[in-house]
Amino acid sequence: MEKHILFIQGGGDDGYKEDEKLVTSLRTLLEASYQVQYPRMPSDESLPDFGWLHKIENEITAIKGQTILVGHSLGGSMLLKYLSEKDTQQEIAGIFLIATPFWSGDEDWIKGLKLPAGFSDKLPKNTPVFLYHCRDDQEVPFEHLARYAQHLPNAIIRELASGGHQLNNDLSIVANDIRSL
Repeated sequence: MEKHILFIQGGGDDGYKEDEKLVTSLRTLLEASYQVQYPRMPSDESLPDFGWLHKIENEITAIKGQTILVGHSLGGSMLLKYLSEKDTQQEIAGIFLIATPFWSGDEDWIKGLKLPAGFSDKLPKNTPVFLYHCRDDQEVPFEHLARYAQHLPNAIIRELASGGHQLNNDLSIVANDIRSL
């Protein structure tokens, strides 16, 4: 049976192009038994979430069968936001979050990205969550991993010594965890 992975890119002007390397790594490592979908996310600055939640909903709804969610950076935080704010009928087999920012502050632009209070209680029950973060990440401070660990005490935490924000474009550790499901 083919397994479906939805990979949500990181933000920024070059987020989609940069994360293509991560997706290529994942596709190569997991081979043909996994179907990796990689949609380009919108950048509608008139919306507080840039239009990402609606796009994520459409992508998840279109998948037939069990889904594995992978998000990099902003994509990881937006997957959590979607799952904690929307009721999905889709069976989620696992959630894999790479270098995910934990948004805080009162700036207007952050309000549409912040997770709701008690977000962890609203995630799909009995679905494993994996968190990956490199100590030398220059984009998202390593301390954000600890904040997620506090809110997601059952998450599997992968602290990596090096690899930067893009994990050296090598998702071997993520692929191994996906195979473990």
